[in-house]
Amino acid sequence: MVQKGYRKYVSLLAFVAPAFILYALFLLIPTINGLYYSLTNWNGLNPSYQFVGLDNFIELFTEDPYFLDSIWFTLKYVVCMVIFQNVIALLIAVLIESRTKSKGLFRTLFFMPNMLSLIISAFMWTFIFTQVFPQLAERTVLTFLGQAWIGDPKFSFLAILIVSLWNGVGYMMIIYLAGLQGVPQHLKEAAVIDGANIYQQFWHVTLPMITHAITICLFLTLNGAFKVYEVVYGLTGGGPGRSTQVITMNIFEEAFSNNYRYGYASAKSVILFLIVLVFTVIQLRLTKRKEIES
Repeated sequence: MVQKGYRKYVSLLAFVAPAFILYALFLLIPTINGLYYSLTNWNGLNPSYQFVGLDNFIELFTEDPYFLDSIWFTLKYVVCMVIFQNVIALLIAVLIESRTKSKGLFRTLFFMPNMLSLIISAFMWTFIFTQVFPQLAERTVLTFLGQAWIGDPKFSFLAILIVSLWNGVGYMMIIYLAGLQGVPQHLKEAAVIDGANIYQQFWHVTLPMITHAITICLFLTLNGAFKVYEVVYGLTGGGPGRSTQVITMNIFEEAFSNNYRYGYASAKSVILFLIVLVFTVIQLRLTKRKEIES
């Protein structure tokens, strides 16, 4: 009996080992190394470097206003993306699910932007913002389109949001559609019999039944928004000035542009990791609690 149980654990370990080895090589070990290098002044090239303790962390919070500005800008972006991306995706999913015809067509149309990489989408929209919108504003009554979408800090953030939502809403829509299709029909019929209108049906029947989909979408949106880089790089490059610089771009600049300060950039990466960890834990606890209550 003991030998049989031993063989079972050995076979399970054999199946898990390849994935765990790859995970350790490409994620776990680099993460541990990054934590160590964040406590040094390593420049990425010199084999000799010094252990500086918490000096990097003290510097980035006391002597690096650009990093603090990038944190606030990223947090603003994250809040907007979490709210708008999920609300729009859920609204589109509900509208498509309510249709009796052409569901496949609309699913395809809304999902298609997600098939393009963010950097390609950013380059496409740069042309739209700088060439198409000004022409439309000049030749039509849509004069509000004639803004400096890329060059004005007031509108560059809006431009980044537009491209991010255009590219990412379709993916969340698919997840919400899967959740909506799993809502039992008899619950909806019972709500109709009880006299519930369409809004009451959605709020009291549909929404509680798709909390698992909401949890997944919030998790994906939250993590993706904190790691945003391509769309900002493709649209504004962090400008004008540094007004649209996100944390990831600030870290990249520190590691590859400012005297190759890999140790200092690693310290910034640790701060980003901790911020994402805190927000993710809070989000999962809140949404999981709602799933249990539902």
